[in-house]
Amino acid sequence: MGFIDNVYGELGLLDVFCRLIVAVLLGGLVGVERQLNGHWVGLRTLMAVSMGAAIFTLVGKLAAEQALELGANARNIVDATRVVQGIAAGVGFLGAGAILKLSDQLEIKGLTTASAIWLSAALGTAAGLALWELALAATVVSLVVLALLRPLEKWLARYAKVEEGQQKNV
Repeated sequence: MGFIDNVYGELGLLDVFCRLIVAVLLGGLVGVERQLNGHWVGLRTLMAVSMGAAIFTLVGKLAAEQALELGANARNIVDATRVVQGIAAGVGFLGAGAILKLSDQLEIKGLTTASAIWLSAALGTAAGLALWELALAATVVSLVVLALLRPLEKWLARYAKVEEGQQKNV
């Protein structure tokens, strides 16, 4: 295990597996909600996004630790915050692919799906940094927003259409 200890430093292989598994589970919870409601992006996609974010985060963390061990100046190390910044920007492009503009209508579809992709990346990032409480709390709040608030959103949409119809008749 000398090589593994060398590469993973203080983390250890078991810790790396735990971070990746937590990232997959958290992204999977969001994915289940999306899948159960018939959205294009579902379980496996959001699991992969979340795990990918955790991997990028771990790569940044491990690279910084290795550079420090080799005597690099802390100011010359690309830190985890830049990795997180890259994840947020890169996953934004992935989410953009989920957004559709319907040609003859003033309706855009897929914004919530795109945000769920971006959200899963954030959950993976939190898991990659072993911020367990944040990752779990964010997953719970995410599921509340995505699943439990859906009826309120539908009611608001119907109410807005009724209000719009009344205004046109006035």
